[in-house]
Amino acid sequence: IVGGKPYRFFALRKAESIAHPRRSCVVRIEWYDDDDRAVPSPHPVNPAYFGSDTGMARPEFPRDRKLRHDGWTEVEDIYVAPEKATKAVVQLHLRWAAGGAVDWKNVTFAESEPLSPRKVKLAAVHFNLPGSGRSVGENREAFVPLIAEAAEKGADLIVLPELLTCKGVTHDYVSVAESVPGPSTEYFGGLAKKHDCYLVVGLPERDGHLVYNVAALIGPDGELVGKYRKVTLPREEIARGIAPGHDYPVFDTRFGKVGMMVCYDVFFPEVARQLAMSGAEVIALPIWGGNPRLAAARCAENGVYLVSSTYTGHEHDWMKTAIWNREGDRLAEANEWGSVVVEEVDLNQQTYWYGLGDFQSRIAREGPVWEAEPSASDEK
Repeated sequence: IVGGKPYRFFALRKAESIAHPRRSCVVRIEWYDDDDRAVPSPHPVNPAYFGSDTGMARPEFPRDRKLRHDGWTEVEDIYVAPEKATKAVVQLHLRWAAGGAVDWKNVTFAESEPLSPRKVKLAAVHFNLPGSGRSVGENREAFVPLIAEAAEKGADLIVLPELLTCKGVTHDYVSVAESVPGPSTEYFGGLAKKHDCYLVVGLPERDGHLVYNVAALIGPDGELVGKYRKVTLPREEIARGIAPGHDYPVFDTRFGKVGMMVCYDVFFPEVARQLAMSGAEVIALPIWGGNPRLAAARCAENGVYLVSSTYTGHEHDWMKTAIWNREGDRLAEANEWGSVVVEEVDLNQQTYWYGLGDFQSRIAREGPVWEAEPSASDEK
């Protein structure tokens, strides 16, 4: 190879009798010079914390991209070789799977075009809906100018707060619950279509005799892309008749993969981890209030961006309306009611950590396994 040039790894993989292919069937790429020595990393490090060897380039771990209809999983990534590298050693591993087998085919590692930026503008609305005695319709209308403001700033995804059809209307969530899709998603669908953006809306959903706390993702065509039913419920919602959801869907958008959580979900690492393992690059979080330290943790431990919209005032040491990066830093946060925050991020830009390299790519390969994650037969 030639240092400084971009290279694409690609392979197809099929696993048999392996419980967790994402951890047992691993591609590892290492960079060396002509003397088979490790080469310096192109990314800055702090040896005071990690020792003298952290200046060396870390291995790369290409990610699983999608499961094809023929049962083969695509594994692919593009890397820029370190400047002093002249060799790339590609290793195909099968580990920790007694009795299992893996087939690889179409394995290539070749010079390619550099990875193009994949920029998206993420936005969140900070609006309290103060007082009481309003109607569901009035609540929906209150967000119109804020959505327009975010759209004028170029927002691709705009996140609204939790249960916005209830705030200041009623504490009886069941009485205002509606179908999804239904009147509220149709209303906000018109706004999404008008502004050519995605909207995430929090509201109570009625499905037969059950009521859920839902985040709905609405697309720029005005149609419902999908919904997430809040899985973790605090005692107050249980007492008011809310039922828990059970699934962790991730949705394709024109800029990338989006997952959703709702409020209390942020207190538990399992929800964000399930979404991240299913490919979520951005997590939308409609939230009444919560601990911002946990939002930061969910980003850092999963390598995802997060967009939160809350009813908590900025002056309080509690949840923020903000755009969070993969390391848990707030890139932008709202400072006053009736405002929006917008931040552009590049979903194709890798995030490197001292001594670890591209940590986001290592999560699936080295993270713990659990019973509920996808098996070899339904790997995503």
